[in-house]
Amino acid sequence: MSPVKITADTEACVASGQCVLLAPGTFDQDEETGTVVLLADQPAAGEDDAVRQAELTCPAAAIRVTG
Repeated sequence: MSPVKITADTEACVASGQCVLLAPGTFDQDEETGTVVLLADQPAAGEDDAVRQAELTCPAAAIRVTG
């Protein structure tokens, strides 16, 4: 099984913050724009399921999880 890889499209992001609520160790929001900030390209410890849920929940489909 290949490792999980996360990408976030800041251009597509609509700053809903769902990703941060679900996986705060992996995602943050830019203080000025509110858009997604990817803290790591792999899930923080214990956030694998939450990161996948963030991908599904993102209203702009700005989060992609592969692997």
